Amino acid sequence: MRLFLSLVPPIAIRALLLDRMQGLVAARWQSDAQLHVTLRFVGETDRHGAEALLLALGAERFTRIEARLDGFGWFDRKGRVDQLWAGLAPREPLAALHARLDRLCVRAGFEPEARKYVPHVTIARFARSTAPDPAGVTAWMASQPPLPGDLFGFDALRLMQSHVGRDGSVYETIAAFPLRG
Repeated sequence: MRLFLSLVPPIAIRALLLDRMQGLVAARWQSDAQLHVTLRFVGETDRHGAEALLLALGAERFTRIEARLDGFGWFDRKGRVDQLWAGLAPREPLAALHARLDRLCVRAGFEPEARKYVPHVTIARFARSTAPDPAGVTAWMASQPPLPGDLFGFDALRLMQSHVGRDGSVYETIAAFPLRG
């Protein structure tokens, strides 16, 4: 099974992002059910690895995190635009939770995270063969009205399983851990 740890934004934030998902040729826009903030990609594991992670997560207490949308950006892969995302701020609480979850995953037997953490919600993906020119993505971002700066909270940390299919990934919540405080 392919696992990751995430936060799901409130419905109003997801609706706002869904309203922005248009106007880029070849974009595979995310659905409401796909909108999340990945805190730690765990990767492929078996039932024993998942159980070890669930036990480790269950022994922890997590505090409520608030964030606001903070502009758009993209990730590239080998010089081609791969994902379009909406950023989140302030970054420090999300980065601290990412680091804490990374340590927890390592203690549960998983490899440490190698990538730099950038708090974001992916809103579109692009196939390598149809990836847009970065100038086109920059123009799309410049054409967008500013994102609202209101803080919003997350209700739970979720352990999710990704089921990869021809039409993209389908995410299933395996367990949710309340964020308190």
